[in-house]
Amino acid sequence: MQKIVFVGAGAMAEAIIQGWIEQEVIEANNIYVTNRSNFERLDYLSTKYNVEVLQNKDQLIDADLIVLVVKPKDGKSAMKAIKPYIAENTPILTVMAGIAMDTVSDILGKRSIARVMPNTSATIGMSASGIAFNEYVTEKQKKQFMKMLDAIGIVIEVEEDKLHAVTALSGSGPAYLYYMMEAFEKAGTEFGLPKETVRKLMVQTIAGSAAMLDRVKEEPNELRRKVTSPGGTTEAGIRALEDHQFSEAIFECIKSAEARSRELAKSE
Repeated sequence: MQKIVFVGAGAMAEAIIQGWIEQEVIEANNIYVTNRSNFERLDYLSTKYNVEVLQNKDQLIDADLIVLVVKPKDGKSAMKAIKPYIAENTPILTVMAGIAMDTVSDILGKRSIARVMPNTSATIGMSASGIAFNEYVTEKQKKQFMKMLDAIGIVIEVEEDKLHAVTALSGSGPAYLYYMMEAFEKAGTEFGLPKETVRKLMVQTIAGSAAMLDRVKEEPNELRRKVTSPGGTTEAGIRALEDHQFSEAIFECIKSAEARSRELAKSE
Protein backbone atom coordinates (compact mmCIF):
# COMPACT_ATOMS: atom_id res chain seq x y z
CA MET A 1 0.00 0.00 0.00
CA GLN A 2 1.39 3.36 -1.04
CA LYS A 3 -0.70 5.63 1.16
CA ILE A 4 -2.18 4.79 4.54
CA VAL A 5 -3.91 7.60 6.43
CA PHE A 6 -4.41 7.45 10.19
CA VAL A 7 -7.39 9.51 11.29
CA GLY A 8 -6.52 9.94 14.95
CA ALA A 9 -3.05 10.21 16.42
CA GLY A 10 -3.29 8.95 19.99
CA ALA A 11 -1.48 6.17 21.84
CA MET A 12 -3.01 3.30 19.86
CA ALA A 13 -2.29 4.97 16.52
CA GLU A 14 1.30 5.47 17.62
CA ALA A 15 1.61 1.85 18.78
CA ILE A 16 0.46 0.55 15.39
CA ILE A 17 2.60 3.03 13.45
CA GLN A 18 5.70 2.21 15.47
CA GLY A 19 5.05 -1.51 15.13
CA TRP A 20 4.57 -1.35 11.36
CA ILE A 21 7.68 0.74 10.84
CA GLU A 22 9.93 -1.27 13.16
CA GLN A 23 8.68 -4.56 11.75
CA GLU A 24 9.19 -3.12 8.23
CA VAL A 25 5.60 -3.79 7.22
CA ILE A 26 4.96 -0.28 5.91
CA GLU A 27 7.54 2.36 5.04
CA ALA A 28 7.29 5.56 7.07
CA ASN A 29 6.84 7.78 4.01
CA ASN A 30 3.70 5.81 3.08
CA ILE A 31 2.01 6.66 6.40
CA TYR A 32 0.05 9.89 6.87
CA VAL A 33 -1.43 11.15 10.13
CA THR A 34 -4.16 13.63 10.89
CA ASN A 35 -6.39 14.57 13.80
CA ARG A 36 -8.94 17.21 14.63
CA SER A 37 -6.75 19.96 16.06
CA ASN A 38 -3.74 18.67 18.04
CA PHE A 39 -0.99 19.85 15.71
CA GLU A 40 1.67 19.41 18.39
CA ARG A 41 0.86 15.70 18.48
CA LEU A 42 1.11 15.47 14.69
CA ASP A 43 4.50 17.20 14.75
CA TYR A 44 5.67 14.75 17.40
CA LEU A 45 4.70 11.70 15.32
CA SER A 46 6.19 13.22 12.18
CA THR A 47 9.48 13.98 13.91
CA LYS A 48 9.79 10.67 15.78
CA TYR A 49 8.72 8.27 13.03
CA ASN A 50 9.28 10.30 9.84
CA VAL A 51 5.65 9.87 8.83
CA GLU A 52 3.80 12.46 6.78
CA VAL A 53 1.27 14.91 8.18
CA LEU A 54 -1.89 15.19 6.08
CA GLN A 55 -1.92 18.85 5.07
CA ASN A 56 -5.56 19.00 3.98
CA LYS A 57 -8.53 16.64 3.61
CA ASP A 58 -8.29 16.72 -0.19
CA GLN A 59 -5.28 14.41 0.17
CA LEU A 60 -7.61 11.65 1.38
CA ILE A 61 -8.92 10.98 -2.12
CA ASP A 62 -5.98 8.80 -3.18
CA ALA A 63 -5.56 6.90 0.10
CA ASP A 64 -5.15 3.13 -0.25
CA LEU A 65 -6.38 2.59 3.31
CA ILE A 66 -7.88 4.75 6.02
CA VAL A 67 -7.30 3.72 9.64
CA LEU A 68 -9.84 5.16 12.06
CA VAL A 69 -8.21 5.44 15.49
CA VAL A 70 -10.29 8.01 17.33
CA LYS A 71 -12.07 7.80 20.66
CA PRO A 72 -15.55 6.23 20.37
CA LYS A 73 -17.23 9.48 21.44
CA ASP A 74 -15.55 11.27 18.52
CA GLY A 75 -16.12 8.51 15.98
CA LYS A 76 -19.21 9.81 14.22
CA SER A 77 -17.97 13.37 13.93
CA ALA A 78 -14.59 12.19 12.61
CA MET A 79 -16.23 10.01 9.96
CA LYS A 80 -18.61 12.76 8.87
CA ALA A 81 -15.66 15.15 8.57
CA ILE A 82 -13.78 12.89 6.13
CA LYS A 83 -16.76 11.51 4.20
CA PRO A 84 -16.78 14.16 1.42
CA TYR A 85 -13.09 13.62 0.70
CA ILE A 86 -12.62 9.84 0.44
CA ALA A 87 -13.05 7.67 -2.63
CA GLU A 88 -15.99 5.26 -2.76
CA ASN A 89 -13.79 2.17 -2.85
CA THR A 90 -11.22 3.11 -0.19
CA PRO A 91 -11.14 0.34 2.44
CA ILE A 92 -11.45 1.21 6.13
CA LEU A 93 -9.65 -0.31 9.10
CA THR A 94 -11.45 0.79 12.25
CA VAL A 95 -9.83 0.60 15.68
CA MET A 96 -12.73 2.34 17.43
CA ALA A 97 -13.91 0.34 20.43
CA GLY A 98 -17.64 -0.33 20.56
CA ILE A 99 -18.50 1.17 17.14
CA ALA A 100 -20.00 -1.41 14.80
CA MET A 101 -19.05 -1.79 11.16
CA ASP A 102 -22.68 -1.11 10.21
CA THR A 103 -22.36 2.31 11.82
CA VAL A 104 -19.20 2.97 9.82
CA SER A 105 -20.90 1.97 6.57
CA ASP A 106 -24.02 4.01 7.42
CA ILE A 107 -21.82 7.12 7.49
CA LEU A 108 -19.09 6.30 4.97
CA GLY A 109 -21.09 4.12 2.59
CA LYS A 110 -20.92 0.47 1.61
CA ARG A 111 -17.27 -0.48 1.26
CA SER A 112 -14.67 -2.93 2.59
CA ILE A 113 -14.43 -2.51 6.35
CA ALA A 114 -12.30 -4.41 8.84
CA ARG A 115 -12.70 -3.83 12.56
CA VAL A 116 -9.77 -4.68 14.80
CA MET A 117 -9.06 -4.59 18.50
CA PRO A 118 -5.30 -4.65 19.13
CA ASN A 119 -3.46 -3.62 22.27
CA THR A 120 -0.57 -1.28 22.95
CA SER A 121 1.96 -4.13 22.83
CA ALA A 122 1.80 -3.54 19.07
CA THR A 123 4.61 -1.08 19.80
CA ILE A 124 7.03 -3.98 20.29
CA GLY A 125 5.42 -6.38 17.82
CA MET A 126 3.56 -8.35 20.50
CA SER A 127 -0.05 -7.23 20.20
CA ALA A 128 -2.89 -9.71 20.63
CA SER A 129 -5.53 -8.59 18.14
CA GLY A 130 -9.02 -9.73 17.25
CA ILE A 131 -10.38 -8.77 13.83
CA ALA A 132 -13.73 -8.98 12.04
CA PHE A 133 -14.62 -8.25 8.41
CA ASN A 134 -17.77 -7.09 6.68
CA GLU A 135 -19.16 -8.77 3.58
CA TYR A 136 -17.40 -6.39 1.17
CA VAL A 137 -13.87 -7.40 2.18
CA THR A 138 -12.32 -9.55 -0.53
CA GLU A 139 -10.09 -12.54 0.16
CA LYS A 140 -7.12 -10.55 -1.15
CA GLN A 141 -7.92 -7.65 1.20
CA LYS A 142 -8.44 -10.04 4.11
CA LYS A 143 -4.98 -11.52 3.55
CA GLN A 144 -3.49 -8.01 3.45
CA PHE A 145 -5.17 -7.03 6.71
CA MET A 146 -4.10 -10.24 8.43
CA LYS A 147 -0.51 -9.84 7.21
CA MET A 148 -0.33 -6.23 8.41
CA LEU A 149 -1.65 -7.08 11.86
CA ASP A 150 0.24 -10.36 12.20
CA ALA A 151 3.43 -8.31 11.86
CA ILE A 152 2.68 -6.52 15.14
CA GLY A 153 1.78 -9.62 17.15
CA ILE A 154 -0.87 -12.26 16.66
CA VAL A 155 -4.26 -11.66 15.03
CA ILE A 156 -7.31 -13.91 15.28
CA GLU A 157 -10.46 -13.54 13.17
CA VAL A 158 -13.70 -13.54 15.19
CA GLU A 159 -17.32 -12.64 14.63
CA GLU A 160 -17.88 -8.94 15.17
CA ASP A 161 -20.08 -9.47 18.23
CA LYS A 162 -17.19 -11.31 19.91
CA LEU A 163 -14.97 -8.24 19.67
CA HIS A 164 -16.60 -7.03 22.89
CA ALA A 165 -15.01 -10.00 24.67
CA VAL A 166 -11.71 -9.48 22.83
CA THR A 167 -11.75 -5.85 23.97
CA ALA A 168 -12.27 -6.90 27.59
CA LEU A 169 -9.61 -9.63 27.50
CA SER A 170 -6.67 -8.64 25.33
CA GLY A 171 -7.57 -5.06 24.40
CA SER A 172 -7.68 -3.95 28.02
CA GLY A 173 -5.57 -6.85 29.29
CA PRO A 174 -2.22 -5.03 29.44
CA ALA A 175 -3.68 -2.52 31.90
CA TYR A 176 -4.81 -5.35 34.19
CA LEU A 177 -1.34 -6.91 34.13
CA TYR A 178 0.36 -3.57 34.78
CA TYR A 179 -2.03 -3.08 37.69
CA MET A 180 -1.00 -6.49 39.03
CA MET A 181 2.66 -5.49 38.62
CA GLU A 182 1.97 -2.41 40.74
CA ALA A 183 0.67 -4.72 43.48
CA PHE A 184 3.69 -7.04 43.20
CA GLU A 185 6.07 -4.09 43.45
CA LYS A 186 4.25 -2.68 46.45
CA ALA A 187 4.33 -6.05 48.24
CA GLY A 188 7.96 -6.74 47.37
CA THR A 189 9.22 -3.35 48.52
CA GLU A 190 7.30 -3.64 51.79
CA PHE A 191 9.33 -6.80 52.46
CA GLY A 192 12.56 -4.89 51.90
CA LEU A 193 13.44 -5.66 48.28
CA PRO A 194 14.46 -2.78 46.00
CA LYS A 195 11.80 -1.89 43.45
CA GLU A 196 14.18 -2.63 40.57
CA THR A 197 14.79 -6.13 41.94
CA VAL A 198 11.08 -6.84 42.32
CA ARG A 199 10.43 -5.66 38.77
CA LYS A 200 13.18 -7.81 37.24
CA LEU A 201 11.99 -10.87 39.15
CA MET A 202 8.33 -10.43 38.28
CA VAL A 203 8.83 -9.45 34.62
CA GLN A 204 10.85 -12.63 34.12
CA THR A 205 8.34 -14.67 36.13
CA ILE A 206 5.42 -13.44 34.02
CA ALA A 207 7.35 -13.87 30.75
CA GLY A 208 8.50 -17.36 31.74
CA SER A 209 5.02 -18.43 32.81
CA ALA A 210 3.51 -17.18 29.53
CA ALA A 211 6.20 -19.01 27.55
CA MET A 212 5.55 -22.22 29.50
CA LEU A 213 1.83 -21.99 28.85
CA ASP A 214 2.46 -21.43 25.15
CA ARG A 215 5.13 -24.10 24.63
CA VAL A 216 4.25 -27.06 26.81
CA LYS A 217 0.56 -27.00 25.82
CA GLU A 218 -0.71 -27.98 29.27
CA GLU A 219 -3.75 -26.50 30.94
CA PRO A 220 -3.14 -23.60 33.38
CA ASN A 221 -4.58 -25.55 36.30
CA GLU A 222 -2.16 -28.42 35.65
CA LEU A 223 0.85 -26.09 35.50
CA ARG A 224 -0.37 -24.46 38.71
CA ARG A 225 -0.59 -27.83 40.46
CA LYS A 226 3.01 -28.61 39.50
CA VAL A 227 4.16 -25.47 41.32
CA THR A 228 1.89 -25.95 44.33
CA SER A 229 3.40 -28.39 46.83
CA PRO A 230 1.06 -29.50 49.64
CA GLY A 231 1.69 -27.44 52.73
CA GLY A 232 4.18 -25.21 50.93
CA THR A 233 4.53 -21.49 50.32
CA THR A 234 2.68 -21.50 47.00
CA GLU A 235 -0.30 -23.26 48.53
CA ALA A 236 -0.42 -20.63 51.26
CA GLY A 237 -0.42 -17.88 48.65
CA ILE A 238 -3.11 -19.60 46.54
CA ARG A 239 -5.26 -20.01 49.64
CA ALA A 240 -5.00 -16.28 50.33
CA LEU A 241 -6.07 -15.54 46.73
CA GLU A 242 -9.04 -17.88 47.14
CA ASP A 243 -9.96 -16.26 50.45
CA HIS A 244 -10.01 -12.90 48.70
CA GLN A 245 -12.08 -14.28 45.79
CA PHE A 246 -9.39 -13.75 43.18
CA SER A 247 -11.16 -15.74 40.45
CA GLU A 248 -14.42 -13.90 41.06
CA ALA A 249 -12.64 -10.55 40.90
CA ILE A 250 -11.05 -11.43 37.54
CA PHE A 251 -14.40 -12.56 36.18
CA GLU A 252 -16.08 -9.33 37.30
CA CYS A 253 -13.22 -7.34 35.74
CA ILE A 254 -13.73 -8.96 32.31
CA LYS A 255 -17.52 -8.88 32.63
CA SER A 256 -17.52 -5.16 33.44
CA ALA A 257 -15.21 -4.30 30.54
CA GLU A 258 -17.25 -6.42 28.10
CA ALA A 259 -20.47 -4.79 29.28
CA ARG A 260 -18.96 -1.33 28.89
CA SER A 261 -17.95 -2.15 25.32
CA ARG A 262 -21.56 -3.10 24.59
CA GLU A 263 -22.79 0.11 26.24
CA LEU A 264 -20.52 2.15 23.98
CA ALA A 265 -21.96 0.32 20.97
CA LYS A 266 -25.52 1.12 22.01
CA SER A 267 -24.76 4.77 22.62
CA GLU A 268 -23.25 5.38 19.17
